[in-house]
Amino acid sequence: MIFNLILYGVTILLLLISFSRDKVKTKKALMKSWKSFENILPQFLSILIIVGVLLAFLNPIVISKILGRSSGWWGVVLATVIGAITLIPGYIAFPTAALLIKGGAGYMQMGAFISSLMMVGVLTLPIEFKFFNKKAALLRNGLGFVFSFLVALIISKVMGQ
Repeated sequence: MIFNLILYGVTILLLLISFSRDKVKTKKALMKSWKSFENILPQFLSILIIVGVLLAFLNPIVISKILGRSSGWWGVVLATVIGAITLIPGYIAFPTAALLIKGGAGYMQMGAFISSLMMVGVLTLPIEFKFFNKKAALLRNGLGFVFSFLVALIISKVMGQ
């Protein structure tokens, strides 16, 4: 909580410094950021609602069994596959993973989920085939998939799972 207050304080201070130096640019930047926020908000809220409903139906015990520490490498495989076929932007994925961790998911499993989500694109493969050749797209996605397991392994060693 203290850290959050410090971040808010620093942000307000920097905003005031920016405003004192150039009011027009600062107002323009604030308007751009507000427009960005408005564009992100519907996606963010829809994912939060979906995760909220899932967390309401899936209690922490079920989440722990499926994606928790006790799920081990099977949970990592499941999380990696889910991440590979899901199309969620990073600014939504990270809060979603945090909610799942609070709900009982394991760090190793969420590391694999986020890694595959960001690096593997099963749904975007047809587009990649058009812009890159098929071999390059499959190689990139395959390496991203393998790297997700490497991330899970590193997290398991660092977090002691």
